[in-house]
Amino acid sequence: MLYLSTIMDLYNNEIVAFKLSTKQDITLVLDTLREAVEIRKPVGSMLHSDQGSVYTSYAFQNLAKEKVITTSMSRKGNCHDNAVFESFHSSLKSEGFKDQSRASMSNSKVVQIVNQYMYRYNHIRIQGKIKLPVST
Repeated sequence: MLYLSTIMDLYNNEIVAFKLSTKQDITLVLDTLREAVEIRKPVGSMLHSDQGSVYTSYAFQNLAKEKVITTSMSRKGNCHDNAVFESFHSSLKSEGFKDQSRASMSNSKVVQIVNQYMYRYNHIRIQGKIKLPVST
């Protein structure tokens, strides 16, 4: 079993940072946030999540505050607040693993598929929010 932590820029739906781990713990989300901060160096940004214990933890909240990031959380039991992420994770499962038997898949194979999917998602897949130049 592997757990995926992702941070998405809602401006263009780009996955800014992601981490995979065998544990769904505070270290996983802290490492993901640190990577996103290192890549983007955001100041005054907002980070939206669900109300999971890893996001409400003092460690996560303090790191966000230290990096001048405002945290926002969905309402309890309301998946519609995280619709973009729910859709993204659904696409990852259906598109990334469509030809795979997940029951007997190794962790290294999962990592490979997730890495390939993230590359395709960010660099190849057409995003409706990104305005491409019109060729004449």
